Amino acid sequence: MTTNEQHLANTAGTDYSTTLVVGGTGKTGRRIAAKLIERGRTVRLGSRSAPIPFDWTDRATWAPALRDVEKVYISYQPDIAAPGGADTVGAFADLAAESGVRHLVLLSGRGEPEAQDAEARVRASGAHWTVVRASFFAQNFDEGEFLGPLLEGELALPVGAVGEPFIDVEDIADVAVAALTEDGHAGQVYEVTGPRLLTFADAVAEIARASGREIGYVQVPLEAYSATLTGHGVPAEVVDLLAFLFGEVLDGRNAHVADGVRRALGREPRDFSDYARDAAARGVWKV
Repeated sequence: MTTNEQHLANTAGTDYSTTLVVGGTGKTGRRIAAKLIERGRTVRLGSRSAPIPFDWTDRATWAPALRDVEKVYISYQPDIAAPGGADTVGAFADLAAESGVRHLVLLSGRGEPEAQDAEARVRASGAHWTVVRASFFAQNFDEGEFLGPLLEGELALPVGAVGEPFIDVEDIADVAVAALTEDGHAGQVYEVTGPRLLTFADAVAEIARASGREIGYVQVPLEAYSATLTGHGVPAEVVDLLAFLFGEVLDGRNAHVADGVRRALGREPRDFSDYARDAAARGVWKV
């Protein structure tokens, strides 16, 4: 066992098998790993910096990371809707099943044909599976791409009055952990959203209220947004992916709430206002 693996289940003769958390240092993965460790599970982090490295672009790293693993949480980078994502996830799922993995939990997207292709590949692997279809992360506003502009006082995106049921990543982690540690989740598709729709302007207004700052939102043309990203040195493939997400996925197709959190956990999802209040209390939007 590596130094970064936590085997806290040896007491009282209990033996929990290893769970590989792919994307173990990302927004969802690090939370899932921590929650699994709290439950006494053995966790192997799947990342390029881990003692047993995992890299989506280097298939030679897959088999060593899967060795002696029983369950896997799959978070694909850069995005499951990216070109080639479904084939890559499918190849990994097939190898996982061949390696003896019993249960795969896939983080997927909503309303993306490419994401549904990846789901189909995971279902066809032969392992038990659970799919978590997530809406737009609330934490993108404080841990991701939007933090810098919010600190500067204005977020500019190519999105207008489209409602999005922002999901708290803590809810995603709780659903994934339940699927990885409890019976009854195999073969389930959990579409997880927040409890209400907000536009991006609404979300920024809630952040402004919670933080006590003046922060604005402005809609910009998609072409101008892409040009700005290119001017800041963002790689072309990332610009294309973001253009796809903002130009197609945020076209209203996902402007509805779903019951995945309640079905999986027996409780309601966290509201965006709760997220904004807690994040503001940590001082993330202070300047």
